[in-house]
Amino acid sequence: MILALTFMELFGLYLFVLAAFIGFEVITKVPAQLHTPLMSGANAISGIILIGAIIVAANATSTFGMILGYIGVFLAMVNVVGGFMVTDRMLHMFKKKKEKQGAKGGDA
Repeated sequence: MILALTFMELFGLYLFVLAAFIGFEVITKVPAQLHTPLMSGANAISGIILIGAIIVAANATSTFGMILGYIGVFLAMVNVVGGFMVTDRMLHMFKKKKEKQGAKGGDA
């Protein structure tokens, strides 16, 4: 079976792979102290990426384009959910002890 890709599909695959490598390199260079605030700030960007991936998946004319679109939707959704989980955990770390005990039902 020969996989025949159009120029736009090949260009899209090239951009996808390039973005994955660049993203990996950028993330590995971020110090641990900055990772959580940057990740919570990147949730808005991930939401925009999710919308773009949905548009790509909906407008794909080939099976290959649909597969890439659905992979993009899945990965963007994992990123958004993970970002909100980390942000929620970070916000719980900054609560005062009295607020934490009151939330658990204990006396302050």
